[in-house]
Amino acid sequence: MHPIKLFAALALTALLAGCSTMDQLASVGQQPRLTAISDPTAQAGYRPVQMPMPEPVVASYQPNSLFSNEARGFFKDQRAHKIGDILTVMVTIDDSAKISNSTDRERTSSSEGSVGGVLGSIFGGKVPLADVQASGKITTSGDMADGGSGSVNRKESLATQVAAVVVQVLPNGNLVIEGRQEVRVNFEVRELIVAGIVRPEDIHADNTIPSSKIAEARISYGGRGQITQVQQPRYGQQIADAILPF
Repeated sequence: MHPIKLFAALALTALLAGCSTMDQLASVGQQPRLTAISDPTAQAGYRPVQMPMPEPVVASYQPNSLFSNEARGFFKDQRAHKIGDILTVMVTIDDSAKISNSTDRERTSSSEGSVGGVLGSIFGGKVPLADVQASGKITTSGDMADGGSGSVNRKESLATQVAAVVVQVLPNGNLVIEGRQEVRVNFEVRELIVAGIVRPEDIHADNTIPSSKIAEARISYGGRGQITQVQQPRYGQQIADAILPF
């Protein structure tokens, strides 16, 4: 790095550290300040949300009725049934598996033959045994053994809730849902993703559905941030693990 650029980077770092120190000194003995309420659309990097939405329906009134067909009260079913509706997925995973097996295999073979008998059979018995100078024996034997064992013992447990949006209605009436939830604590982000296909009749009256009722379910729970980066092996180690044969 060029000395001027290096000096500029160090100066900027020192300036930022100084500002942080001054802020800490100015807040000694005071409660942490809350962020002022402001227009979120005016924040830097704001982008309007675009989600799948149903076709607009013109509100109409039945004869002698005070309520439109889009009213949300009285006897209308509040469960999700069209694109853009929201329902709550009750994610409950309590899975465990324990497998153990072992294999033993063994094979033994042996054979024995006389050189004179072999030569006699080759020449059809026309060569007298007295003319055969070799009278030794050939003996072969072999042993092979193989043994292996393996076991699997895992347990997974997850219980949480996430709101999902109906993104598609299939021709048979089933709903395709997808939900994403992100929670940031300090410098670590916990991310929960739920996607799949549900039947409208499996949605409970309180507009919730258990994860066990989701077909083609895709549930991901993980994190990203400084702690996750430290726990992951470095790229060089991952490449070595992939290509090394031993």
